[in-house]
Amino acid sequence: MYQNSKQVFEEKIQAKITQEPAKAKAIGALVVFHITGGGDWTLDCSKEPAELKAGNTEGAKVEVTMSEEDFVKLANGALNPQMAFLGGKLKVKGDMGLAIKLGQILT
Repeated sequence: MYQNSKQVFEEKIQAKITQEPAKAKAIGALVVFHITGGGDWTLDCSKEPAELKAGNTEGAKVEVTMSEEDFVKLANGALNPQMAFLGGKLKVKGDMGLAIKLGQILT
């Protein structure tokens, strides 16, 4: 079980993009996560291999905003992404199709 967003990014997401590069390649774009209480993170799937780093980068095709608590629940499988979106706990700005593909890396 992940305890915080930093752990989710550095352990879970980094492992997914390293071990399953095709999933990151399928996204093929720059994604920025705004985690309230956990800072901003950039996932650059336009590069091979995909690159993950702390901080915000301009030019994102998708921006995801969530609270740290909800983001950790999502990563741990305790929060359904669709229900989070419909309930306003997960906000997406930009390409919704790419946001849906992110589920392969986040869950």
